[in-house]
Amino acid sequence: MNQATTQMLVIGGGPGGYVAAIRAAQLGIRTTLVEGDRVGCTCLNIGCIPSKALIHAADQFANVRRFSAGGDKLGISVQAPQLDLAQTVRWKDGIVSRLTGGVAGLLKRSGVTVVSGWARIVDGKTVQVSTRADAHPDSADSVIQCEHLLLATGSAAVELPGLPFGKAVVSATEALSPAALPRRLAVIGAGYIGLELGIAYRKLGAEVTVVESLDRILGTYDEELARPVMHSLGRLGMELRLGCSVIGSDGASGLRLRDAQGKESVLATDQVLVAVGRRPRTEGFGLESLMLDRAGRAVKVDDQCRTSMLNVWAIGDLCGEPMLAHRAMAQGEMVAEIIAGRRRRFEPAAIPAVCYTDPEIVVAGLSPAEAEKAGIDAVTAQFPLSANGRAMTLEAHDGFVRVVARRDDHLIVGWQAVGVGISELSSAFSQSIEMRARLEDVGHTIHAHPTLGEAVQEVALRALGQPLHI
Repeated sequence: MNQATTQMLVIGGGPGGYVAAIRAAQLGIRTTLVEGDRVGCTCLNIGCIPSKALIHAADQFANVRRFSAGGDKLGISVQAPQLDLAQTVRWKDGIVSRLTGGVAGLLKRSGVTVVSGWARIVDGKTVQVSTRADAHPDSADSVIQCEHLLLATGSAAVELPGLPFGKAVVSATEALSPAALPRRLAVIGAGYIGLELGIAYRKLGAEVTVVESLDRILGTYDEELARPVMHSLGRLGMELRLGCSVIGSDGASGLRLRDAQGKESVLATDQVLVAVGRRPRTEGFGLESLMLDRAGRAVKVDDQCRTSMLNVWAIGDLCGEPMLAHRAMAQGEMVAEIIAGRRRRFEPAAIPAVCYTDPEIVVAGLSPAEAEKAGIDAVTAQFPLSANGRAMTLEAHDGFVRVVARRDDHLIVGWQAVGVGISELSSAFSQSIEMRARLEDVGHTIHAHPTLGEAVQEVALRALGQPLHI
């Protein structure tokens, strides 16, 4: 059995883990990263990146189908398109391969030792690594001793009782690499994952029904932001079963549902996508041996990502919500710098979140309701994209940009937006909050014309009572 020592050992090569490893190596810390699959993990391989690639391909196919219908107002017409799904998946996989290969190259150039294998924690200073995930602990191929142990194991899709993942019931992982398009897809869960993939499948040609236990879609966003998405689902011809719970499978027939009145029905479907959330990945690598403090299913950490055990750290989805890749990256970079002796704390003023539905949703900071709950006397303003020239030229006039600021000093505390391509405004939103910008700062900054970003300036001016284009 091989034995090695390192200063910092990272378990998990996702966005948080590989960023932590690269930054630590840059700071002169001997760093080892253990990953059983490809670096990049969920985000690069089976999550953020491949889902956005599939969404883009679906958008392009839907546009061509629209132009082939004839009579388009843009004056464009084409012959009926054909979808080569296998080629679409190969294109998506090519993007994933380039990105994961790039990350592997960055790790190598930074001097990080990457160990391909499955880690099992012995104690806070010792980790066994096996080449098989199901290997017995006594058959480990190597043992690594470390001064600092960083846990970056991510999260896993939640299964529903009675609906185990398989050929007919899939998670987002399988839905991103379909061998064939189902004629009828049932999506359980109307959160961002379910709707992102459900919309993509519908645009590719599948009949899609979304089942949600709540009486509305996108329950984590306010109803005003969800409304344009709701309208889009109707235009796309997607069926919604809101206020319905899944009570089991009906064999080859489909899903058995129960509505809010207790009435049961069967939803015919060829495939089921379960998208009811994700849970911290806490099993399969010996985490229980550390007996760390927990916050529900998640590992409890402080504002430096320290766990309850000295020199054992945890970042990303393992620490619970918000489960966002960019949060994990920021935490990983911070931990590396703390270990190197720098003074850091994880106290972001805002962490932006994007829902890549049609149209997209962006939130950063406090919503009007959250500001009120926090006791903030706030002023709120909206600017509709129907009044934005660039949005009109993109046929993207559904939606709006909203700002929330303190009434007394105009300090911006929140942004929300919904619209086509609106995700690209997320950086401006979070930066303005982080830099403690006021409405005057944004309203008096010259924005390029014509751009969607002009709506950011316009909504700030409207909040000040100085609207120019509405």
